[in-house]
Amino acid sequence: MSDRASERRLRCAIVLAALLLAGCSKRETKPSFHAEGFPERLSEWTVLHAHDGVLELNDGVEPYDLATPLFSDYAQKLRTISLPAGEAAAYDPDATFDLPVGTILTKTFYYAVSGDGVAASPERTAIDGALPLGGLRLLETRVLARRQDGWIALPYVWNAEQTEATLQRTGAAIPLVLYRPDGRREEFSYFVPNALQCAACHATNAATRAIEPIGIKARHLNKASSFAPGMNQLDHWRIAGLLSGEFSAAAVAPKNPSWTDGKADIDARARAYLDANCSHCHSDVGPADTSGLDLRPHVPMGPAVGRCKAAIAAGSGSGGRPYDIVPGKPERSILVWRMETEDPAAMMPEIGRAVTHEEGVALIQQWIAGLTGNCS
Repeated sequence: MSDRASERRLRCAIVLAALLLAGCSKRETKPSFHAEGFPERLSEWTVLHAHDGVLELNDGVEPYDLATPLFSDYAQKLRTISLPAGEAAAYDPDATFDLPVGTILTKTFYYAVSGDGVAASPERTAIDGALPLGGLRLLETRVLARRQDGWIALPYVWNAEQTEATLQRTGAAIPLVLYRPDGRREEFSYFVPNALQCAACHATNAATRAIEPIGIKARHLNKASSFAPGMNQLDHWRIAGLLSGEFSAAAVAPKNPSWTDGKADIDARARAYLDANCSHCHSDVGPADTSGLDLRPHVPMGPAVGRCKAAIAAGSGSGGRPYDIVPGKPERSILVWRMETEDPAAMMPEIGRAVTHEEGVALIQQWIAGLTGNCS
């Protein structure tokens, strides 16, 4: 038997053992919504609990994922939603779904362990409500909770024992060594945002500055479910009672492709990537509305998307390049420069990453290289 086959068999055995442990110790515990205050421990929300080498979802907690997610220094993510009993998210074809008071969203960030560091590796996620922790390192879990007066965002950092996460409202910097897919070693600091920095992404309207979820939109959720085999995720939500309103089937809902789907149109993939990573700020009402860029996928290709548009007050952020997008010339496009650079004064997004997403950059370079025309 080859070493690779032996490794696969061992990994399967670890996963099976972890799931058996989870099944034996399953707690019928529903999420605890906190209408006020700031719980010091993640376990106080009773959404997730770590035990016996497993991160387990409690009763009434639904995992979900996105067609094209936000890049976060190659971290893997487990997203969950829990709704008040008898209530559902109200469907909207374009905007964030209206989620009732009492909703709890969590996003847990973790890496596969590799040598003295962590690896940019294929995602491992929950199976039947449990994420086996063998070979993984949990870093943080972010909680978004819908209270009567709006959403709150709280970051929790996991302890070294991987048994509990505690509230870190001031954020944290965690030094790590990253091993890229090709094996290159890179030292960096993984930043946990402070509670105020969460608004930098989640306050998607510059006028109201109100925090709201980013990923709970039809176009992000409209994909094959990773957790209900054989079903579309939006259809699963409707059938499970998580989604209400004028919604009949995922077939009629907006849809972003996965940015990694080589069979999908390059334009759709690139626009989906920019949507997930940029449009929460770069929209007609977002915090970056003064930039003149609107990177939502329905915006027609033109100056609003960056084509032949000079940067507004970019300073050194332009990298000496003339326009946000120069058709056919990614090496002359500011958009590519700001994705490539790790200079805090110039990089985009401004927070949420410390290393360059080389594969994402390559996608945008390929897309721009295929655009025709000129800026004369």
